[in-house]
Amino acid sequence: MTYVPFTTIGADRQSPWLITCDHATNTVPPDLGGSLGLHPSDMARHIAYDVGAFGVARALGEALGAPVIASNFSRLVIDPNRGEDDPTLIMKLYDGSVIPGNRAVDAAERERRLAAYYRPYDEALAALAGRREDVAIVSVHSFTQQLRGRPARPWHIGILHAEDRRLSDPLIARIAEEPTLCVGRNAPYPGHLPGDAVDRHARQRGRHNTLIEIRNDLIEDRAGQSWWGEHLALWLTDARARMKPDAPAPILESKPA
Repeated sequence: MTYVPFTTIGADRQSPWLITCDHATNTVPPDLGGSLGLHPSDMARHIAYDVGAFGVARALGEALGAPVIASNFSRLVIDPNRGEDDPTLIMKLYDGSVIPGNRAVDAAERERRLAAYYRPYDEALAALAGRREDVAIVSVHSFTQQLRGRPARPWHIGILHAEDRRLSDPLIARIAEEPTLCVGRNAPYPGHLPGDAVDRHARQRGRHNTLIEIRNDLIEDRAGQSWWGEHLALWLTDARARMKPDAPAPILESKPA
């Protein structure tokens, strides 16, 4: 079976939504030997991929009738949610785990991984985003309850954004109406890195966008993934209906970090 560095679902769906999942799998491609030298228990952790996020993205795409695109390589191989010049593009140490297969990565190997995995995914995402003028990009991620040596995180879901809050503001307001959920703004991380996937494909082009982080213990199984996908579809639809129709689209040029 020929390896392909990304997966698309429903590419012919006509919805204005586009669902992306940058950290969908913990796959290490065959030309890297299928392993980065980490113990399988580490490859099953959040350091290798966003646990449960791809299942949520699939359910969300189904509920919205929207195309879904997902990476098919571990973020430890190369991180498609980083800019090409980001120093964390290929990690050698992550949350206390050394990545043996990345110790000797040099400029040539970095370029090879960009060409083999990162850019094909990025180009496919760009093509889907460009299929209509009113596209809104929803980037689906997950986060772990607690990093080693850090405080526990209280949020069930975080909504991340930069200065373009047109979609994120009403989405946060809508989720906050759910009495059992704790929603964070730009939590558990800040909402923007120059050159990241949302910056490249939405922010720099004035497209509606939001990045969703769901706590991964809530989406470990299919039932949780389906619940969150279906509810996010309702909340996103409500949020888009609440958006101010005359709000200008901030189009900013990304600056190097």
